[in-house]
Amino acid sequence: MKENVLDVLMYLFETYIDAEEEPEPDQNELRDELSRAGFGDTEIDRALDWLDGLTDNHDKFICNPQTAHGTRIYNDIETDRLDVGCRGFISYLEQIGILSPPQREILIDRLLALETPDIDVEQIKWVVLMVLFSQPGQELAYARMEDLVFDEGDTQLH
Repeated sequence: MKENVLDVLMYLFETYIDAEEEPEPDQNELRDELSRAGFGDTEIDRALDWLDGLTDNHDKFICNPQTAHGTRIYNDIETDRLDVGCRGFISYLEQIGILSPPQREILIDRLLALETPDIDVEQIKWVVLMVLFSQPGQELAYARMEDLVFDEGDTQLH
């Protein structure tokens, strides 16, 4: 079976999201757990690097008041990786208040860091959950996003 970084991240997320144990497992424990689950070393390394990037450099995504209400223009690399449906879904999440402009930027950064050629809305939903979970005080936004992820009906964008 060919796994990618998102598969590893989703496994970790689903395994540890409701875990009550403290403290959080260190990278060696995570690496061992992922190896036992059948993931390859390359995917494990890339997933752990991706997680480090999720919590690092949040300062570079701060928006000033003037740009916080502006329109996001995607560059060529972003439009190559995020099709119109993906960009529309990200905009939708921002419009309904699930994502703030800085969170949108973290989301885009982490989506591009997945290094997968095809990014779709389902993958975006999971990465949004991971972004929101990694930030304190986002319980309501997380719960709303969780409803979108586990909603069996189609999400319509207006």
